[in-house]
Amino acid sequence: MAGQRRGTGLTGFASMPPVAPAPPSGNDLDVLARIRDLLAGAPFALLTGAGLSTDSGIPDYRGPDSPPRSPMTYQEFVRDAANRQRYWARNHIGWSHMRHADPNQGHYSAAELERRGYLTGLITQNVDRLHQDAGSSNVVDLHGRYDQVVCLDCGRTYSRRLLAGVFEELNPGFLERAAAGGLVEMAPDADATVEDQALIKSFVVAVCPACGGTLKPDFVYFGENVPKDRVERSYAMVDEAAALLVAGSSLTVMSGLRFVRHAAKESKPVVIINRGATRGDDKATIKLEAGVSQALDYLAAELPPL
Repeated sequence: MAGQRRGTGLTGFASMPPVAPAPPSGNDLDVLARIRDLLAGAPFALLTGAGLSTDSGIPDYRGPDSPPRSPMTYQEFVRDAANRQRYWARNHIGWSHMRHADPNQGHYSAAELERRGYLTGLITQNVDRLHQDAGSSNVVDLHGRYDQVVCLDCGRTYSRRLLAGVFEELNPGFLERAAAGGLVEMAPDADATVEDQALIKSFVVAVCPACGGTLKPDFVYFGENVPKDRVERSYAMVDEAAALLVAGSSLTVMSGLRFVRHAAKESKPVVIINRGATRGDDKATIKLEAGVSQALDYLAAELPPL
């Protein structure tokens, strides 16, 4: 399977490179065989998190090798213009990196499972849209999408690519200065860690073209609620499923953990594949600490036809 590549990102920024993970072996294969047997024969719901997209070079918040991070909350963003300036300056850099990320084999395997009728639906906590790039169609972007922005005053939405052009006009040469200055590291959710505070304070923030209001990335911040329709659609996917497979999520936030608890309450098997502990481990029928993209690749290849 092949997808349309987004190209290569700007040079000069420190980011985790995409990797080609080794296939599972040994005990991991034994556990994967048990997972295959448990999931075989009936559609299941799939919940994915940041641990899937790390193989595409996108950092996560809580992986075993992730540094401590303090993401901006919704309340911090809306109450302070200086916070919005800092956020948009970093986002302009982070977006320039994330938009070049390509789906990895795990994303393609999830799309293959859907094509074969094995998924009642796919719930993702990621905002990177890589599932859609890989061919998945029945997807709930639980936390929103990085490629759109929304006006908090009039509700209009705009393409993030369009906003990038506006930012370039307002801040000519900003990305080049950021890359040349060093001390820039990519962060999750199209964010970046920037040490040059003078560069941040020079950034000019765009306003809504229609009403002059405050623009915000169209994804759910920490401290912000997931829209009700997305939650209801996700519950419906779990209700239609014979089991729930969690791939690459620590389930630290309730937005994803709620579906694990719901499946367990309904006596449906819960399978968790994640490097490191999760808040849902006590609900798991089977837990595997292994690479997510390799595991999904195995399942797409080994699950028998429905």
